[in-house]
Amino acid sequence: MQKQKKQMIFYMHAGSKNHGCEAIAVSTMKLLMDENKTKDNDIVFVTNNESEDMEYGLGRLRDRGECDIVEERHIARHKLTHVMYYVYRKITKDAESFFRYRYRDVLNRLSGDDNIAVSIGGDNYCYPEMIKDLVLSHNVFKKKNMKTYLMGCSVEPDSVEGLRDDLNRYDHIIARESITYEGLIAGGIDKEKLSLCPDPAFALNTEEVELPGIFKETDVIGINVSPMVQGKESSPGMTMKNYRELIKYILDNTSYGIALVPHVVWNSNDDRKPLKDLYDEFKGYKSDSDSPAGSNRVVLIEDMPASKLKGIISKCRFFIGARTHSTIAAYSSCVPTLVIGYSVKSRGIARDIFGTDENYVIPVWGLKKEDDLLSGYKWIMSKEDEIRDRLSEVMPEYIKRASGNVKYFV
Repeated sequence: MQKQKKQMIFYMHAGSKNHGCEAIAVSTMKLLMDENKTKDNDIVFVTNNESEDMEYGLGRLRDRGECDIVEERHIARHKLTHVMYYVYRKITKDAESFFRYRYRDVLNRLSGDDNIAVSIGGDNYCYPEMIKDLVLSHNVFKKKNMKTYLMGCSVEPDSVEGLRDDLNRYDHIIARESITYEGLIAGGIDKEKLSLCPDPAFALNTEEVELPGIFKETDVIGINVSPMVQGKESSPGMTMKNYRELIKYILDNTSYGIALVPHVVWNSNDDRKPLKDLYDEFKGYKSDSDSPAGSNRVVLIEDMPASKLKGIISKCRFFIGARTHSTIAAYSSCVPTLVIGYSVKSRGIARDIFGTDENYVIPVWGLKKEDDLLSGYKWIMSKEDEIRDRLSEVMPEYIKRASGNVKYFV
């Protein structure tokens, strides 16, 4: 009689049009296969949007039969069901009912014992508006007697006390950077259930892609900006003013090309919108530079899977990024990188790689003057060889350590 496979459920996956979410999911599968964890387990990714995942790398894995994808039930799309659950919750005070409905399709397929549920949302616990969903989702899986894991997480240290009861119920927590790890210990989380491992996306494969012509003509600076950092800026418009000042300096004073690289393309949070504004402003920019590319030195990279975006980023001479996983793609490709940060994750990752986040991360609210980003870029340029040597030295072992994200899964 064939041994029944265990269920390994990965949840809080928001969908692959956030290529950071895609990179985490695809890299987790790679690590599971490397560690031979797929042999006796059915791997299921519970997603907010199945059609998104089928467009990109996770869809390729499902097509090959290496994992399954199950979309959460969206109660708001079903008016009668929504009303019934709302009335039921009002009467019974059963807040988890919405979440049992949300995960019903994956819960119904559970069988046997020793199944596990892994929250892979990265920095979800950094967002107050998501805490209730995280706690109630965790409750649902715990009540199914599943072992639960929080993987590749970042948590603001000053919020741990308020999250302690929920966090201590996980069987194991894997922090992706040391600020979170130390904050969890200081906040009262059992050290025996904690590990420190780099984000699984550091292990993402690099996929070759046909490069825009500018890459053949000159060195290229990769640039990413996001609506999310714009929403956290010190004063309205300051982020884009800094990016414009940076691009103008590069075009006026160097022969470099510029690749504008999107990393999240959701309609509600689309990097292509601010990047397209920059592209339209600078695509025909005339400068006095002696670049062999003349005035056509700015390209807007189209949307593509995370591994292909990493292929683009890996060919850049420098990278300036706001999306964490665009900068992880750069770091892991040994590309000197300046991060526009907005949470503990960017500071923690830089500190673990370089020993400090100073000069490597500029908090978005730290952009007070229009040339602050340019000043940061000049510092990175002045330390180019030193930074590249550091990345080349530490990245092989750093990427290898990412396998720790899945070693605890039985």
